[in-house]
Amino acid sequence: MLQRIIPSSGEALPVIGMGTWQTFDVDNTQHYPALKDVLNEFHSAGGSLIDSSPMYRNAETVIGDLTSEMEVKDDFFYATKIWTTGLQEGIDQLNASFIKMKRTTMDLVQVHNLVDWKIHLPQLRRLKTEGKIRYTGITHYTDDSHDELEKIMIAQVPDFVQFNYSILNRHAEKRLLNIAADLGVATIINRPFGEGKLFAKVKEKPLPIWAAELGIDSWAAYFLKYIIANRFVNCVIPATGNPSHARDNLKADGGILPDAAMKKQMIDYLEKLQ
Repeated sequence: MLQRIIPSSGEALPVIGMGTWQTFDVDNTQHYPALKDVLNEFHSAGGSLIDSSPMYRNAETVIGDLTSEMEVKDDFFYATKIWTTGLQEGIDQLNASFIKMKRTTMDLVQVHNLVDWKIHLPQLRRLKTEGKIRYTGITHYTDDSHDELEKIMIAQVPDFVQFNYSILNRHAEKRLLNIAADLGVATIINRPFGEGKLFAKVKEKPLPIWAAELGIDSWAAYFLKYIIANRFVNCVIPATGNPSHARDNLKADGGILPDAAMKKQMIDYLEKLQ
Protein backbone atom coordinates (compact mmCIF):
# COMPACT_ATOMS: atom_id res chain seq x y z
CA MET A 1 0.00 0.00 0.00
CA LEU A 2 1.07 3.55 -0.68
CA GLN A 3 2.66 5.03 2.42
CA ARG A 4 3.30 8.60 3.50
CA ILE A 5 5.73 9.92 6.08
CA ILE A 6 4.66 11.13 9.51
CA PRO A 7 6.59 14.42 9.63
CA SER A 8 7.37 14.41 13.36
CA SER A 9 9.11 11.03 13.22
CA GLY A 10 9.85 9.98 9.64
CA GLU A 11 7.80 6.81 10.12
CA ALA A 12 5.86 5.62 7.06
CA LEU A 13 2.10 5.15 7.44
CA PRO A 14 -0.22 3.41 4.93
CA VAL A 15 -2.67 5.87 3.38
CA ILE A 16 -5.83 3.82 3.94
CA GLY A 17 -6.78 3.20 7.53
CA MET A 18 -9.81 1.81 9.34
CA GLY A 19 -12.48 3.83 11.10
CA THR A 20 -14.64 2.10 13.71
CA TRP A 21 -17.47 4.52 14.47
CA GLN A 22 -20.75 2.52 14.51
CA THR A 23 -19.28 -0.39 12.52
CA PHE A 24 -17.30 -1.89 15.43
CA ASP A 25 -19.83 -0.86 18.08
CA VAL A 26 -21.47 -4.27 18.44
CA ASP A 27 -22.76 -5.85 21.63
CA ASN A 28 -22.85 -9.47 20.52
CA THR A 29 -19.93 -11.70 19.57
CA GLN A 30 -21.97 -13.14 16.69
CA HIS A 31 -20.69 -10.12 14.72
CA TYR A 32 -17.05 -10.94 15.48
CA PRO A 33 -16.36 -13.30 12.53
CA ALA A 34 -17.30 -10.65 9.94
CA LEU A 35 -15.31 -7.97 11.74
CA LYS A 36 -12.32 -10.31 11.99
CA ASP A 37 -12.58 -10.82 8.23
CA VAL A 38 -12.56 -7.04 7.80
CA LEU A 39 -9.36 -6.80 9.84
CA ASN A 40 -7.76 -9.65 7.91
CA GLU A 41 -8.62 -8.00 4.58
CA PHE A 42 -7.24 -4.74 5.93
CA HIS A 43 -3.98 -6.27 7.09
CA SER A 44 -3.50 -8.35 3.95
CA ALA A 45 -3.76 -5.20 1.83
CA GLY A 46 -1.11 -3.46 3.92
CA GLY A 47 -3.33 -1.31 6.12
CA SER A 48 -2.34 -0.55 9.70
CA LEU A 49 -4.07 2.45 11.36
CA ILE A 50 -7.21 1.53 13.32
CA ASP A 51 -8.98 4.60 14.73
CA SER A 52 -11.40 4.43 17.65
CA SER A 53 -12.71 6.40 20.64
CA PRO A 54 -14.53 5.92 23.96
CA MET A 55 -17.37 7.79 22.22
CA TYR A 56 -17.83 4.73 19.99
CA ARG A 57 -19.16 2.73 22.95
CA ASN A 58 -18.08 -0.91 22.47
CA ALA A 59 -15.68 -0.34 19.58
CA GLU A 60 -12.48 -0.22 21.68
CA THR A 61 -13.40 -3.46 23.43
CA VAL A 62 -14.23 -5.18 20.14
CA ILE A 63 -10.92 -4.06 18.63
CA GLY A 64 -9.06 -5.41 21.65
CA ASP A 65 -10.93 -8.71 21.61
CA LEU A 66 -10.34 -9.30 17.90
CA THR A 67 -6.78 -8.07 17.43
CA SER A 68 -5.47 -9.77 20.56
CA GLU A 69 -6.29 -13.12 18.93
CA MET A 70 -4.40 -12.30 15.73
CA GLU A 71 -0.77 -13.24 15.22
CA VAL A 72 -0.31 -9.92 13.41
CA LYS A 73 -1.75 -7.82 16.25
CA ASP A 74 1.44 -5.81 16.63
CA ASP A 75 1.42 -4.84 12.95
CA PHE A 76 -1.50 -2.49 13.52
CA PHE A 77 -1.21 1.18 14.40
CA TYR A 78 -3.66 1.74 17.28
CA ALA A 79 -5.28 5.16 17.57
CA THR A 80 -7.88 6.24 20.09
CA LYS A 81 -9.06 9.44 21.74
CA ILE A 82 -9.86 11.24 24.98
CA TRP A 83 -13.47 12.42 25.05
CA THR A 84 -14.19 13.91 28.45
CA THR A 85 -13.55 17.00 30.57
CA GLY A 86 -11.10 17.25 33.45
CA LEU A 87 -7.54 16.02 33.92
CA GLN A 88 -8.26 13.01 36.12
CA GLU A 89 -11.28 12.05 34.04
CA GLY A 90 -9.05 12.06 30.96
CA ILE A 91 -6.42 9.94 32.69
CA ASP A 92 -9.04 7.45 33.87
CA GLN A 93 -10.67 7.27 30.45
CA LEU A 94 -7.37 6.67 28.69
CA ASN A 95 -6.38 3.97 31.20
CA ALA A 96 -9.70 2.27 30.42
CA SER A 97 -8.93 2.49 26.70
CA PHE A 98 -5.60 0.72 27.24
CA ILE A 99 -7.43 -2.09 29.01
CA LYS A 100 -10.24 -2.35 26.45
CA MET A 101 -7.87 -2.36 23.47
CA LYS A 102 -5.45 -4.67 25.31
CA ARG A 103 -2.44 -2.46 24.68
CA THR A 104 0.48 -1.59 26.93
CA THR A 105 1.35 1.36 24.68
CA MET A 106 -0.86 3.31 22.28
CA ASP A 107 0.40 4.52 18.93
CA LEU A 108 -1.76 7.65 18.82
CA VAL A 109 -4.04 9.37 21.31
CA GLN A 110 -6.10 12.31 20.10
CA VAL A 111 -8.28 14.89 21.84
CA HIS A 112 -11.71 14.04 20.44
CA ASN A 113 -13.56 17.03 18.96
CA LEU A 114 -11.22 19.33 20.92
CA VAL A 115 -13.06 18.60 24.17
CA ASP A 116 -11.05 20.26 26.98
CA TRP A 117 -7.96 20.18 24.78
CA LYS A 118 -6.05 22.71 26.90
CA ILE A 119 -6.08 20.18 29.74
CA HIS A 120 -5.60 16.97 27.77
CA LEU A 121 -2.97 17.90 25.19
CA PRO A 122 -0.25 18.73 27.76
CA GLN A 123 -1.04 15.45 29.53
CA LEU A 124 -0.68 13.56 26.26
CA ARG A 125 2.70 15.18 25.72
CA ARG A 126 3.80 13.96 29.15
CA LEU A 127 2.64 10.43 28.34
CA LYS A 128 4.59 10.62 25.09
CA THR A 129 7.81 11.53 26.90
CA GLU A 130 7.17 8.61 29.26
CA GLY A 131 6.82 6.23 26.29
CA LYS A 132 3.21 5.29 27.03
CA ILE A 133 1.97 6.78 23.75
CA ARG A 134 3.88 7.43 20.55
CA TYR A 135 1.99 10.35 19.01
CA THR A 136 -0.43 13.09 20.07
CA GLY A 137 -3.31 14.52 18.04
CA ILE A 138 -6.46 16.64 17.87
CA THR A 139 -9.67 15.94 15.96
CA HIS A 140 -12.95 17.37 14.74
CA TYR A 141 -15.47 16.54 12.03
CA THR A 142 -17.06 19.80 10.81
CA ASP A 143 -16.03 22.60 8.48
CA ASP A 144 -16.79 25.11 11.24
CA SER A 145 -14.00 23.60 13.35
CA HIS A 146 -11.24 24.12 10.78
CA ASP A 147 -10.28 27.60 11.94
CA GLU A 148 -9.88 26.41 15.52
CA LEU A 149 -7.93 23.35 14.44
CA GLU A 150 -5.60 25.65 12.52
CA LYS A 151 -5.05 27.94 15.53
CA ILE A 152 -4.31 25.00 17.81
CA MET A 153 -1.91 23.46 15.31
CA ILE A 154 0.00 26.71 15.00
CA ALA A 155 0.21 27.15 18.78
CA GLN A 156 0.75 23.52 19.84
CA VAL A 157 2.01 21.57 16.77
CA PRO A 158 0.61 18.13 17.67
CA ASP A 159 1.86 15.11 15.73
CA PHE A 160 -1.53 14.53 14.06
CA VAL A 161 -4.68 16.41 13.16
CA GLN A 162 -7.87 14.63 12.09
CA PHE A 163 -10.71 16.33 10.21
CA ASN A 164 -13.43 15.90 7.58
CA TYR A 165 -12.74 15.97 3.84
CA SER A 166 -14.42 14.42 0.81
CA ILE A 167 -14.73 14.90 -2.92
CA LEU A 168 -17.90 16.98 -2.49
CA ASN A 169 -16.83 18.68 0.75
CA ARG A 170 -13.48 20.23 -0.07
CA HIS A 171 -13.34 22.94 2.60
CA ALA A 172 -10.11 21.44 3.94
CA GLU A 173 -8.41 22.22 0.62
CA LYS A 174 -8.76 25.95 1.24
CA ARG A 175 -6.22 26.13 4.07
CA LEU A 176 -6.19 23.28 6.56
CA LEU A 177 -4.32 20.68 4.52
CA ASN A 178 -1.68 23.21 3.51
CA ILE A 179 -1.26 24.55 7.04
CA ALA A 180 -0.79 21.04 8.41
CA ALA A 181 1.85 20.33 5.78
CA ASP A 182 3.67 23.59 6.49
CA LEU A 183 3.73 22.83 10.22
CA GLY A 184 4.76 19.18 9.80
CA VAL A 185 1.52 17.81 11.26
CA ALA A 186 0.29 14.49 9.84
CA THR A 187 -3.33 14.38 8.65
CA ILE A 188 -6.06 11.78 9.15
CA ILE A 189 -9.25 12.21 7.13
CA ASN A 190 -12.66 11.34 8.54
CA ARG A 191 -16.08 11.37 6.84
CA PRO A 192 -14.62 10.48 3.42
CA PHE A 193 -18.05 9.34 2.23
CA GLY A 194 -19.96 12.28 3.73
CA GLU A 195 -21.68 9.95 6.22
CA GLY A 196 -23.04 7.91 3.32
CA LYS A 197 -24.42 10.86 1.35
CA LEU A 198 -22.01 10.22 -1.50
CA PHE A 199 -23.26 6.67 -1.94
CA ALA A 200 -26.85 7.90 -1.90
CA LYS A 201 -25.99 10.34 -4.68
CA VAL A 202 -24.50 7.66 -6.95
CA LYS A 203 -26.97 4.86 -6.18
CA GLU A 204 -27.58 2.87 -9.38
CA LYS A 205 -25.40 5.34 -11.31
CA PRO A 206 -22.58 4.03 -13.51
CA LEU A 207 -18.95 4.88 -13.02
CA PRO A 208 -17.52 6.96 -15.85
CA ILE A 209 -15.75 4.87 -18.48
CA TRP A 210 -12.48 6.71 -17.89
CA ALA A 211 -12.43 5.65 -14.20
CA ALA A 212 -10.85 2.37 -15.31
CA GLU A 213 -7.79 4.34 -16.41
CA LEU A 214 -7.22 5.18 -12.73
CA GLY A 215 -7.75 1.60 -11.59
CA ILE A 216 -11.18 2.48 -10.17
CA ASP A 217 -13.88 -0.19 -10.27
CA SER A 218 -16.16 0.94 -7.42
CA TRP A 219 -17.62 4.17 -6.13
CA ALA A 220 -15.80 3.67 -2.83
CA ALA A 221 -12.48 3.60 -4.65
CA TYR A 222 -13.55 6.67 -6.66
CA PHE A 223 -14.26 8.69 -3.52
CA LEU A 224 -11.17 7.53 -1.63
CA LYS A 225 -8.76 7.91 -4.53
CA TYR A 226 -9.71 11.57 -4.86
CA ILE A 227 -8.70 12.08 -1.21
CA ILE A 228 -5.41 10.21 -1.25
CA ALA A 229 -4.45 12.00 -4.46
CA ASN A 230 -3.81 15.00 -2.21
CA ARG A 231 -0.18 14.59 -1.19
CA PHE A 232 -0.85 16.27 2.16
CA VAL A 233 -3.19 13.47 3.24
CA ASN A 234 -1.39 10.91 5.38
CA CYS A 235 -4.27 8.53 6.05
CA VAL A 236 -8.00 8.30 5.35
CA ILE A 237 -10.21 6.19 7.64
CA PRO A 238 -13.36 4.80 6.01
CA ALA A 239 -15.41 2.70 8.42
CA THR A 240 -17.03 -0.62 7.55
CA GLY A 241 -18.04 -3.86 9.17
CA ASN A 242 -18.49 -5.61 5.82
CA PRO A 243 -15.52 -7.55 4.37
CA SER A 244 -16.69 -6.90 0.79
CA HIS A 245 -16.90 -3.16 1.43
CA ALA A 246 -13.46 -3.30 3.05
CA ARG A 247 -12.06 -4.80 -0.15
CA ASP A 248 -13.67 -2.01 -2.19
CA ASN A 249 -12.15 0.62 0.09
CA LEU A 250 -8.71 -0.90 -0.12
CA LYS A 251 -8.81 -0.96 -3.93
CA ALA A 252 -8.45 2.83 -3.88
CA ASP A 253 -4.74 2.24 -3.42
CA GLY A 254 -4.46 0.50 -6.81
CA GLY A 255 -3.82 2.08 -10.19
CA ILE A 256 -2.56 5.62 -10.60
CA LEU A 257 -3.45 8.73 -8.63
CA PRO A 258 -5.35 11.43 -10.52
CA ASP A 259 -3.58 14.69 -11.34
CA ALA A 260 -5.24 18.10 -10.96
CA ALA A 261 -7.03 17.89 -14.31
CA MET A 262 -8.35 14.41 -13.61
CA LYS A 263 -9.48 15.40 -10.12
CA LYS A 264 -11.52 18.22 -11.66
CA GLN A 265 -13.01 15.73 -14.10
CA MET A 266 -13.95 13.47 -11.17
CA ILE A 267 -15.67 16.37 -9.39
CA ASP A 268 -17.48 17.56 -12.53
CA TYR A 269 -18.83 14.09 -13.32
CA LEU A 270 -20.11 13.63 -9.79
CA GLU A 271 -21.72 17.05 -9.54
CA LYS A 272 -23.63 16.53 -12.77
CA LEU A 273 -25.28 13.34 -11.56
CA GLN A 274 -28.97 13.83 -10.78
